[in-house]
Order: sequence, then C-alpha cells, then structure tokens
Amino acid sequence: KLHCEVMSKLIIPAIRALVAMRLIRKYKMTQIEAAKKLGVTQPAISYYLHSKRGKIAIEKIRSNKDIMKCVEKLTDVIYREESSDEVQKIMCEICAIIKREKATYYEI
Repeated sequence: KLHCEVMSKLIIPAIRALVAMRLIRKYKMTQIEAAKKLGVTQPAISYYLHSKRGKIAIEKIRSNKDIMKCVEKLTDVIYREESSDEVQKIMCEICAIIKREKATYYEI
C-alpha cells in the first residue's frame, strides 16, 4: 500500500478518534462540541468513543509514545483553536514517525 493511502484510510481516522476521546475526557466537552472542533458529526464521535471504527489502528497508535505525545499536542492545539498550520505540522510529525516504522502500521 502507498503511504498516503495508509494515512488517509487508517491512521488519520484513528488520530481523529483519539483526539475526540481526549477532548471529551480532558476538556469535558460534549460529543457535539468535540464534533464541531473536529469538523465531523456527533454520530462519528459516538463511533470513535465506542471503538466501532479503527480499533486496531487506535491500539497500535496508543502503544507508540512518540505518536501519543503528538496526539496530546494536537488535542491541545485543536481545543485552543490555534492555526491550521500548527495542526498540519503535528500531523506531518505523526506521518514521519509512521513512515519510519512502516512494518508496524502497514499490516493493519
């Protein structure tokens, strides 16, 4: 699989799920508020919270400390509504980590 294909189909949705979970748990946001911050629907947030999508990818990402640090930083940036450039920068960091560790993520 192409790296960008893995990122768009598996990793980005898993990152979005982890960010949604953190927004709700850390910042005590409602599902609707988290959905607005992430540009998705409330039902999508519900799916993320109940691990109905991307469970394997979420577990693999959770096991990587470097990626989880990026997820934490990303959550804070999204919560504070910082620039999209900062969001892009963090996503690029995640992408670079995954690219270095291809075998782990390409088997999902």
